[in-house]
Amino acid sequence: MTSSSSEPDKTSLADQYRDTVFLPRTTFPMRGNLPQQEPKWLEKWRAGGLDERLKQQAQGRPVFTLHDGPPYANGHLHIGHALNKINKDVINRAHRMAGYAVRYVPGWDCHGLPIEWKVEEGYRKAKRDKDSVPVLEFRAECRSYAGNWLNIQMEEFQRLGVQAEWQNRYATMDFSSEAAIAEEIGRFLLNGKLYRGLRPVMWSPVEKTALAEAEIEYHDHTSTTILVAFPVVKDPTPAHALADVSVVIWTTTPWTIPGNRALAYGPEITYVVLRVDETREGAMLEPGARVLVAEALVESFCAEAHVSAHHILYTLPGSALAGAVCAHPLRGAGYDFDVPMLAGEFVTTDAGTGLVHQAPAHGEDDFMLCRANGVDVPETVLDDGTYAPWVPGFAGVHVFKAADVVCTTLASVMERANAAGTAPAGLVGRGQIVHSYPHSWRSRAPIIYRATPQWFIRMDGENALRENALKALDNVTFVPAQARNRLTSMIRTRPDWCISRQRAWGVPIAVFVEKRTGEVLRDPAVMQRVVDAFRSEGADAWYTSEPSRFLGEGRNPDDYEQVFDIVDVWFESGSTHAFVLGRPGLSFPADLYLEGSDQHRGWFQSSLLESVGTRGVSPFKAVVTNGFVLDEQGRKMSKSLGNVIAPQDVNDSMGADVLRLWVMNSDTNDDLRIGKEILKQQGELYRRLRNTLRWLLGGLDGFTDAEVVPYAELPELERWVLHRLSELGGLVARAVETHEWVGVYPALHGFCTTDLSAFYFDIRKDALYCDAPSSPTRRAVRTVLDVLHRCLSTWLAPVLVFTAEEAWAARFGEQASVHEQAFFDLPAEWTDTDLDERWARIRSVRRIITTEIEGARRAGTIGSSLQAQVELTFSEEEASIFAGVNWGELAIVSHVEVVIDPTSSSIYVDGDEGGDLHGAPVVRVAEGEKCARCWKVLPETGSNPAYPGVCPRCADVVAQNGFASVSAQAGA
Repeated sequence: MTSSSSEPDKTSLADQYRDTVFLPRTTFPMRGNLPQQEPKWLEKWRAGGLDERLKQQAQGRPVFTLHDGPPYANGHLHIGHALNKINKDVINRAHRMAGYAVRYVPGWDCHGLPIEWKVEEGYRKAKRDKDSVPVLEFRAECRSYAGNWLNIQMEEFQRLGVQAEWQNRYATMDFSSEAAIAEEIGRFLLNGKLYRGLRPVMWSPVEKTALAEAEIEYHDHTSTTILVAFPVVKDPTPAHALADVSVVIWTTTPWTIPGNRALAYGPEITYVVLRVDETREGAMLEPGARVLVAEALVESFCAEAHVSAHHILYTLPGSALAGAVCAHPLRGAGYDFDVPMLAGEFVTTDAGTGLVHQAPAHGEDDFMLCRANGVDVPETVLDDGTYAPWVPGFAGVHVFKAADVVCTTLASVMERANAAGTAPAGLVGRGQIVHSYPHSWRSRAPIIYRATPQWFIRMDGENALRENALKALDNVTFVPAQARNRLTSMIRTRPDWCISRQRAWGVPIAVFVEKRTGEVLRDPAVMQRVVDAFRSEGADAWYTSEPSRFLGEGRNPDDYEQVFDIVDVWFESGSTHAFVLGRPGLSFPADLYLEGSDQHRGWFQSSLLESVGTRGVSPFKAVVTNGFVLDEQGRKMSKSLGNVIAPQDVNDSMGADVLRLWVMNSDTNDDLRIGKEILKQQGELYRRLRNTLRWLLGGLDGFTDAEVVPYAELPELERWVLHRLSELGGLVARAVETHEWVGVYPALHGFCTTDLSAFYFDIRKDALYCDAPSSPTRRAVRTVLDVLHRCLSTWLAPVLVFTAEEAWAARFGEQASVHEQAFFDLPAEWTDTDLDERWARIRSVRRIITTEIEGARRAGTIGSSLQAQVELTFSEEEASIFAGVNWGELAIVSHVEVVIDPTSSSIYVDGDEGGDLHGAPVVRVAEGEKCARCWKVLPETGSNPAYPGVCPRCADVVAQNGFASVSAQAGA
């Protein structure tokens, strides 16, 4: 193994000294192989009873409760589900490691239209009539469908590493849940807020049911627009300004004309009586016709009505129209009623004519105005969207196919009016508009407003729910803070809560109505019998039992109507606090609700209203919202675009830890983006974090508590690292308490890559690999590596649940999980802002030195930095500031000579101001021989004949640790 000369050659020396270097050793592999390893960890946790151990560990701790908003049990998880559950899991795990008792009970929403729709799809494929299926059979199929998907989603959530009480999950279709939901309905019944009323609700003709705002999505839709003339039959204006005048309205819903019962004007708007003088081709009005429109809209009206010349006869304030009455344009064809003109504050001059036709069965504003003025609300449209048999001239026509029929009928009316020389009546003009229109999110079909008898929860009146809900929000924390405005504005403007649906799969609104009076029966005993039956038999009991079972003795079932509408699923999910929270270890109100920003109109709102309405308090102390997930170009994900990222695919290709890292590296307060390139970037970030853990584990090989160096004896560099840890620990602690996690894990990643890998580890490799085990510096380094490993493993554990466990087990074995550990307790003395400022200056000087070294390497002057020596010129002030700094160690060069120039101004402390160029570092080739063990180039290398080719430090280490001398080996 030696050369033929009397001294070993350099290659041979390096080989012989290799075993004397304390190179890192660890079983923690460089590659995570996550898709294969993660399922193994899940099985180890199950087999080892980790969940039960965590439950035992929580005894006596303060409770933290995050109440799970239930996902819908319908289909595989999408990336939004993953974002939501990972976010929740990180928060729960972090709270547990911060010393809280955490019970996380996951839940599922199992009732409602989407599941019915899926079951009905099967019927349609089989050409089976859904209405012919017995209701109990249909409900059983829905229950089976939901149960199957619930179990699939549960497995998929667990594969994401989400820790929860999976065997204790809740579902809205559980018998106990259905009983609790019925009981919550009963609370509103008994406190007087539940009532049945006729008013317009968003209605899906395809699904034949009312819909909630949260079940609506908006798409562009082409609508027919019409101008319609209503002749004035009662003129209260001075000088009879409305004599022989017709009021013209503009609408985008021609199908609502048969439902018209009034006209609305703006009291503050100025109107004109306009005489038509000339017309263009296509005009329905004839010269001489007199019409009323808003002054501000005369030009646009004339353009749409093809009027080429006109004359203003009168100008009227809107208030002058009070008391005016018109005839319906279809008078004489079954519409022989007066159409009063009513003052409406909602009328504007933004579009149309400044006059709005009122169909109180088909619009919220229309309904409120007509009801306030004693105008009847007709029921003109059936549940399938067709006109009712009693609607003259339109019976059986579908509203979405009615535009041509309505326009043809109104055009005939106008032709007759023109021929008779009477005031215009009927169609004045027709056009088209593309606008954003509400659609059912399930059928994707457009919806309508339709007045039907529905069950509502009253928002105003005595002990007003609206006022109390807004007051309850005063004590709620919102993250981000601006989300408060969105929820409060929705609560302020929402109408009474329509909670009834005309479907079969769900919890029925289990109440009775007295047929004689129309009054709902408000009897606590009846309600209790319903709840008891549902608890033992489920909500099917409402369908299988005789009414007498619930009504009790003394009441004739024939005198009562049994209600079979089901409750809105948003009411169900909003009442989950009633059957989940308040159990042992689950506080009420919950500490936190966390969902997507769309839930301000969904679960957040329904939960708040339900809880305030029945208990007088908000069910949550804090609300956290996240944005939507888009693709890399900022587009919504869709199968047609081919840009869908499924969490299952990420698990199988990269691992759940990478997906979890993407969540916590994103700004969840805003919309997030994901795609192959973004995931590739996250994979690279993961690799760097994993390498940091691997480096720590390798450097800690064989570490024992006997090596620990007290804080006061640590070198400055080590104390600076501990200061940085204290800063990061404060960041984590604040995130735990405030739920504001955006930026925390990017900061941890930056620490690992910039402060550790590119700085601290790089500097301390020499001491760790080449110093003697007893060396104070090496012991100090390993003391800090121990703390770094404990801190980083636990801080990363809430996110990288599998990787952190692997890194913990590689050092401490698998008997104790990292998830049972607490966050490392960081002593207050580690926080040292003065030291941090000093090292910020030191690092800035180091960057200048390393820049010069890199220039020398590019020029070919040196190879590695250890082949260099540096001359560093300081001013006297800088020499004082940087006293005691080992620049050779920091710059990773073999030697640094500090030269003090009394005439030089500072170029390091104050930057370039006043600095002179001769003060820049000078890089030269180091003098001496390269040490075969540590690779430093020093003049004293080889001075110990027993250990040729190495520096005195390395010779001492080799001697101290019992290695045979190289010279002895050479002579053997």
